[in-house]
Amino acid sequence: MLGSPYATRRRRPGRGRSSRYASHRAPRRRFGSLVLLVVVLFLLYLAIQGLRPAPSASARLTASVQKVPGHLSLPWPSQGGAALAVDGTGFVGVAGSEQPAPIASIAKVMTAVVVLHDHPLGAGQPGPTITITPRDVAEYQQDVATQQSVLKVAAGEQLSEVQALEGLLIPSANNIAHVLARWDAGSTSAFVAKMNAEAQALGLRHTHFVSPSGLNPGTVSTPADLVRLGEVAMANPVFASIVAMPQVTLPVAGTVENYDYDLDHHGFIGIKTGSDSQAGGCFLFDAVVSTPAGREHVIGAVLGQQTPPIIESALNAATALVQALRPELRSVTLLRSGQVVGSIETPWGASSPVVIDQGVNVVGWPGLQPQLHFQPAPLGSSVRAGQRVGTVVLDAAGHTWRLPALAERAVGGPGLGFRLTNL
Repeated sequence: MLGSPYATRRRRPGRGRSSRYASHRAPRRRFGSLVLLVVVLFLLYLAIQGLRPAPSASARLTASVQKVPGHLSLPWPSQGGAALAVDGTGFVGVAGSEQPAPIASIAKVMTAVVVLHDHPLGAGQPGPTITITPRDVAEYQQDVATQQSVLKVAAGEQLSEVQALEGLLIPSANNIAHVLARWDAGSTSAFVAKMNAEAQALGLRHTHFVSPSGLNPGTVSTPADLVRLGEVAMANPVFASIVAMPQVTLPVAGTVENYDYDLDHHGFIGIKTGSDSQAGGCFLFDAVVSTPAGREHVIGAVLGQQTPPIIESALNAATALVQALRPELRSVTLLRSGQVVGSIETPWGASSPVVIDQGVNVVGWPGLQPQLHFQPAPLGSSVRAGQRVGTVVLDAAGHTWRLPALAERAVGGPGLGFRLTNL
């Protein structure tokens, strides 16, 4: 019936059952999408954390080296300067003036070093022949007139390289220094340039040469530099054999004596004396001393001794130093083979000791204070057993040892748990 309150009302569009179901499905789809997003983000996080480079392991030094107990007191000369070293260990000490000073005929050690570098000789080899010229004779006569240290020569005389070096080092002949310089380099100035280049190459920062003989006081050095020069020179067997000779016989000059009167006394086996009014008495020396560890070379230099007779003063000062040092030398183990010197650490807790596979044993003395340093190598997140992880640097008295530092055992990389919990 029209107009009846009971009449059926027409339903509005979209208000049926299907629309109610749709309204319930929308939140579910949004929730599902959110879950999917979370899963995708989580998987992406896993991929990023799993694929990104892991932190590196790091090695550090944990060991130290102890000072040798006791105190060393040596009778250093009261004038000039001096230095003393044990070959293979380093400097025992330096005393007095460390300013560059004239060295007189000790310069001839560098002259011999350069000649032997340019014209090397084997044991027993005489080397090339050097013919004495009229110019050489005229120079010899001039040197005699000015009372220099000389070796008698004659025009046409033939000296082997070894004989010329003997004339240079044993009677300390200034004229032979110039003969060798011209023979080697063509001119004295060119040879002096070689001497200074060699000094620079050896790290002799306070040494400068202006002549091959040392007569000019502009040729200067320090005791420490000369000790280094002495070590280099004595490493050449030909040089070492010559300076150990108390005398030698040469074609024209005959038998000539060595000015090193300490030879064959107190273990001295060379190297070179020098003296003049500017330099005073000077002595660069090598002495062999017996220690509990065996026979060791003590190399030293004494400069600027002014008490007459000046050469004797230099020799006596050297003898006193060697005699005082001799009973103080002892065998010292600074590092042992297989010793743990450090550790490898990682952020995720893996670790390994760091060891060295070689030791360092030296001849030391009271008060010797070694220093230990570490130079790490770049490492990844994992380390193999036996892998080199750096270099242990041991410094003692100016001498340096460089030892490979090794991982004692393998160090694994980080696990998944570490990767997931560490951004």
